[in-house]
Amino acid sequence: MIGPDTVVAQARRWIGTPYRHQCSMRAAGCDCLGLICGIWRALYGDLPEQVPAYTPDWAEASGEERLWRAARRHLIPVQDAPAPGQVLLFQMRRGAVAKHLGIVSRDGPAPAFIHAYSGHGVVESPLSRPWRDKIVAQFIFPQGAV
Repeated sequence: MIGPDTVVAQARRWIGTPYRHQCSMRAAGCDCLGLICGIWRALYGDLPEQVPAYTPDWAEASGEERLWRAARRHLIPVQDAPAPGQVLLFQMRRGAVAKHLGIVSRDGPAPAFIHAYSGHGVVESPLSRPWRDKIVAQFIFPQGAV
């Protein structure tokens, strides 16, 4: 079984990886999607589908929710309070497309999440009120082989 501790441990292995748009190689570079893809590969092997090329704006001009749709295809939506191991999907500005991802690493009085952040690389950040206000969806990884 793939539990939250396993997901968080995999995410922590990526801390310190530099930010590189459209990349997904631990220690060499990744973006927020690349982090999730790298964790998926560690848990299951191959990705369930080819990741198409994407720009940093994630189709903001068209309003197309590509990242959200892909998350719903391969991850399991949950509506609980953010808990370790969950994948968080963020909408960085109200009315914009959702285009940032992270993994909840800690809950309780000082919640935190791991994400690849432009200009910072993969870091563990406080899941502060401003970040929590940007969450539009939460997911868990599927159990067992996919």
